[in-house]
Amino acid sequence: MSLLHQPVWRVIDQSSLGRGFDGRQSFAMDDAICQSVGSGQSPCTARLWVHHQTVMLGIQDTRLPHLRAGLDVLRAHGFNFIVRNSGGLAVVLDQGVLNLSLIFPEKDGALTIDDGFEAMTAFIKKMLAPLDIAFDCGEIKRSYCPGRYDLSSKGRKFAGISQRRVKQGVAVQIYLCVSGSGSQRAQLIRSFYAQALQGEATRFAYPDIDPKVMASLEEISERPLTVQGLVHACLRSLQSLGMVQSSSSLSPEESLAFGGYYERMIRRNEKAFDSI
Repeated sequence: MSLLHQPVWRVIDQSSLGRGFDGRQSFAMDDAICQSVGSGQSPCTARLWVHHQTVMLGIQDTRLPHLRAGLDVLRAHGFNFIVRNSGGLAVVLDQGVLNLSLIFPEKDGALTIDDGFEAMTAFIKKMLAPLDIAFDCGEIKRSYCPGRYDLSSKGRKFAGISQRRVKQGVAVQIYLCVSGSGSQRAQLIRSFYAQALQGEATRFAYPDIDPKVMASLEEISERPLTVQGLVHACLRSLQSLGMVQSSSSLSPEESLAFGGYYERMIRRNEKAFDSI
C-alpha cells in the first residue's frame, strides 16, 4: 500500500490563525504530533499552516560571519525570523505561502529519507493535477534553500521539502509559494546573504541566489490562486486517500508534549541569537 493511502487522515488546519501564530510554535507542534503518531496514539496527520512575514533560518544561517547585519535587512523589510529544527537554509513565509506537514509513523518499519520526500512529491502532484500544473523535482541551484527535492516548473522553483524525525514519527514538511512574487521573496533572501556574508569566504557554501529562478504557483499558472483554494485542494486530495478526520486542537497528551518542545524551540532560538 502506498504511504499516502491510510485508513484515516487526521487534518489540523492552522492556515488562518493570523499574525499571532509564532513560527516556533509550528515546529514544536509538529514534534508533539510526531511523538503521538509515532506511538500510535494518533493516525497519520496532515497539518496546514501559514505564518505572516517570517523568515525561517537554518542552523547554518546562524553561523554567517555578519549575521547581525543580515538580520537587520529582514527587520527593515518588516520580517520576523526564527531558527527551525528541521534541515535546510533560509526560507520566506508570508500570507501567500502555504505550509503542509504530512506526519507518518515508523513503528511498522523505518522510512528512508527518500520515502518521505517521494510521498510528499506524489501528494503535491495529486493536489495540483486539477490546476493543470506539471512540475519537475530536482535541485534548483540558485534558489533559496536549494535541495534535491525542490519542485519547479520550467526552471522556476515554487516549493521545497524538509523532514523532521521524532520518536518514531516522521514529519515531511513543504512550503508552497501560492501567490505573490517569488522573485521578490528571493531578493529578500539574496539581500540577507549579501549583508550577512559581506564577501567573506566561508567553509559552508551559501546559495548565490538568482531571483529569476523563484516563482509562485500563481505566476506559473498565470491564474489567480489563493492559499485557501490550495487548502481545499489538499483536503480533496486527502479524501481520495482515506477517511478524513478534522481536528481543531491537540489531544491532552500532545498538548503536554507541545509545552516541552516549545520550550526547546525558545531555548534554541535564544542560544542562536544570544551573541548578537
